[in-house]
Amino acid sequence: MIGSARCEFRIYDARSLKEKRAVLQRILTRLKQKYNVAAGEMDFQDAWQRTLVEVVTVASSRAAAERELQRAILFLDSFPEWERLETNIEWL
Repeated sequence: MIGSARCEFRIYDARSLKEKRAVLQRILTRLKQKYNVAAGEMDFQDAWQRTLVEVVTVASSRAAAERELQRAILFLDSFPEWERLETNIEWL
């Protein structure tokens, strides 16, 4: 089972694309190290206070994939630098 979560975030303290990418790179690197997921910025590359992050995981069952995605989303929510605005989850 493949699970995909697309999360839109607002980055509050970013004043430039350079600051946004520094925050994004730090968070995504830690996410990939801690959980069995792949993640990357999928949209708003030229907007300095918004980003769309997609997190994808593969597991033998939907329950295992859903657990991993939920843990990854909770981890992303733990950072005070940004706020999650919208989330869409898809199953393949």
